[in-house]
Amino acid sequence: MRGPHNIWRLIQTGATFERTGAMGVILDAFDTPAPLRIAARVLAWPFKWLGEKGDPSMPPAVRALSALGPAYIKFGQILSTRPDVVGDEMAQELRVLQDKLPAFSIDAARAQIEAELGQPLEEIYSEFSEPVAAASIAQVHRARLAETGETVAVKVLRPGIDKAFRKDIDAFYFAAGFIEFFSPASRRLRPTEVIAHFEGVVNGELDLRLEASAASEFAANTAGDAGFQLPDIKWGTSGRGVMTMSWAEGEPLGDNAALDAAGHDRAALSERVLQLFLNHALRDGFFHADMHQGNLKVAANGDIIAYDFGIMGHIDEYTRRVYAEILFGFIRRDYHRVAEVHFEAGYVPADRDVEEFARALRAVGEPIFGMDATRISMGKLLSYLFEVTERFGMETRTELILLQRTMVVVEGVARSLDPRMNIWTVAHPVVEDYIKKSIGPKAVLRDFSQTARVLARFGPRLPRLVEDALIRQIQEPTPELSRPWAVRLGWAGIGAITASGCIGFLIYLT
Repeated sequence: MRGPHNIWRLIQTGATFERTGAMGVILDAFDTPAPLRIAARVLAWPFKWLGEKGDPSMPPAVRALSALGPAYIKFGQILSTRPDVVGDEMAQELRVLQDKLPAFSIDAARAQIEAELGQPLEEIYSEFSEPVAAASIAQVHRARLAETGETVAVKVLRPGIDKAFRKDIDAFYFAAGFIEFFSPASRRLRPTEVIAHFEGVVNGELDLRLEASAASEFAANTAGDAGFQLPDIKWGTSGRGVMTMSWAEGEPLGDNAALDAAGHDRAALSERVLQLFLNHALRDGFFHADMHQGNLKVAANGDIIAYDFGIMGHIDEYTRRVYAEILFGFIRRDYHRVAEVHFEAGYVPADRDVEEFARALRAVGEPIFGMDATRISMGKLLSYLFEVTERFGMETRTELILLQRTMVVVEGVARSLDPRMNIWTVAHPVVEDYIKKSIGPKAVLRDFSQTARVLARFGPRLPRLVEDALIRQIQEPTPELSRPWAVRLGWAGIGAITASGCIGFLIYLT
């Protein structure tokens, strides 16, 4: 329950921010109005001694969030994907936040697994190691399945983490409401919506069944991707608080020396990691949104292995098509068409000037085309594009911010493998293939077929629906609908509906 009982936690939070020097940094990042800024500093200063000291070697904001515990660490990570909220500088700082905490005991992990799976640990795993990695929400153990002898990774939620997160999220909501009430100017930052977004992400990570489901869907989408592997989920030994998957054996993608020693072609890996991400985002609309070196390995055969599916990004098909047209327009340097697509999609308010918007887009695109190919950054292009659209009143779309952030991370991974990679050359075949399939003649036929299938499902009900509509028209005519429905609709419209219905009915029969 959100209420005054959260005040003590917020006092501790403010005191820690003040003691670590993070208070001013965070207030600046959120562009906090002067009255609220003064009130925060005045209220926090007397309680400074109650705050956590943290690690002095860390930047102030990272130091404070790390000291406050798992919920705050995770909140900082989520905010690192929202430069629209905290600004580019703070988002960049939060990206280096190391999500590493002391591991909990193997006895606690054993109790969690046995309670979840209803069997003694020895009956499930013939071997079970000490933690090999510990994060804010869970930790990972290396184990061996008793039934098959296969080596697996076992992810176990921290005991009591659900309750701890709920308590802090409750305090976050209380703080957001307090800020919105006393500072109307802060409402443009939508504090409550930010907390709601955070709560949604955390809810997904606190139920490992959802992460396992995401991994399973991701695996189904990418089954045909050459040079790419995902761990297999072991559903029989997974549950809400435990997830078992096959062990990912390979060299860390961030260790160039190890990759060279193993004989891997880093230039080829650089190209593949970028093309894989673009395929997942454009082709599937479902992508790994935490694709940094720590979550990627290279198998002995050269395949890239991805793991940790707690944060996944989703883009619906309509949005993908819109952005395909936008990207296609940039490639052709047709800035007027790019501007039109933004207006047609409703991204930019209709009362803005299309020509002025097109000129602003030209200012984004032309410098990019004038660069040396090895210096071009798609991440920067997306960043510049979002800056321009924001100036013209485009509302923030969380999934696109996540796409931008992931693109920057993946691009950084690719360039760390091969600094001279030509990003346009690598991305071109993936983007071109998607454009042909999504906005070409084949796409039109596919859309028509899907529409017909939907109509087919209503085929048996169509006569009754038409009859009901005619009866309502006879019983309750309106001035603009008083003419016969066939005349109002027009023969072309009737023909289109009849043709669609016939095609749909044929599909229904087959």
